Amino acid sequence: MSSSNERVSVVIAGLCAGVCGVLTACGGISASTRESMAKTDTAVQQAQKTLGNSESGALELQRAREHMEAARRAADKGQEGQALRHANEAQLQAELAVAKSQSAAARKAAADALASIESLRNEAVREPAVREPPTR
Repeated sequence: MSSSNERVSVVIAGLCAGVCGVLTACGGISASTRESMAKTDTAVQQAQKTLGNSESGALELQRAREHMEAARRAADKGQEGQALRHANEAQLQAELAVAKSQSAAARKAAADALASIESLRNEAVREPAVREPPTR
């Protein structure tokens, strides 16, 4: 009977060690790093919504996603420094993607405004001024 209790104790000890290992891997990342990663994930999702199907910033958005995935992998391995570095890079790439998209939109709006002004100028030159006949 004693050997049966010993086997149970060994199995329980093994299970406890396994559970502790899993908890350590999850708990190996500080709360501030987890919070930073969550904020970055939100920023990447917001950048995706902002860009929509726009080509401007698409490359930077892809890089942001790749860094976010690398941050998750590092966090899963308990590599806090790597996770934080990739999360920070993902945040910067997401911000750059949004900035490029907004810049492209502003350039397009400016080009449209200039084209409209040029069109109005051309119209003004082509149409002679309407004059009323002199009164006698």
